[in-house]
Amino acid sequence: MLANILVKYFEAGGPVMWPILITAIVAVAVVGERSFWWFRESRRRDPETLEKLFAALENGDFREASQLSKGSNDPVIRMIWHGMNHFHSSLQGALQVAAGVELQKAGRFLTVMDTLVTLAPLLGLLGTVSGIFRTFLSIGSATVEGATGAITGGIGEALIATMCGLAIAIFALIPFNYFGRKLAQLQFELESAATNVEIMVLAAKQKGFDTMEFRREQTGTRA
Repeated sequence: MLANILVKYFEAGGPVMWPILITAIVAVAVVGERSFWWFRESRRRDPETLEKLFAALENGDFREASQLSKGSNDPVIRMIWHGMNHFHSSLQGALQVAAGVELQKAGRFLTVMDTLVTLAPLLGLLGTVSGIFRTFLSIGSATVEGATGAITGGIGEALIATMCGLAIAIFALIPFNYFGRKLAQLQFELESAATNVEIMVLAAKQKGFDTMEFRREQTGTRA
């Protein structure tokens, strides 16, 4: 019963309802995928290990810090591990590359959601213009009774398309802003952690800890 009603309204909305339907499917898929991804990432956060990692770095114990961070699913800890174990000449550059990888994963599909928020109302507006245009074409070649039906059908088509376009935009806008805020928060955490690591490594060098020796131990090479 409900399916028949939806099909009836869909057909009454005119041809523009097909691109609106595709937009709706993409919006549901993207919001669902991003919601699952952020939920999974929130379960992977490990603040206790991160505190231990910072403590090891502060004490100049890079070996312990590497063991703590290796294999972690926390994005901040992953960045620190990759930065410590894959830098060649610049620790800052290695941390920036690792942070960029994490931010790229977190920001996936945000451009698509931004496009959907703008595209859906425009498609609805296109349906509105199309419905009104068809109404005026029908009025010119119809009787009084026929003109009344044409006006009703054209306005109905316009309103259905506009309503669907706005509904999709509202549905995508709230998650888009939420995910954008989560991305900005993650970026701040990554930048703060990278700055702390750089300061701690510099302090360790000033205390006489040889970071090059640590790298040789990690790669199994000798000077």
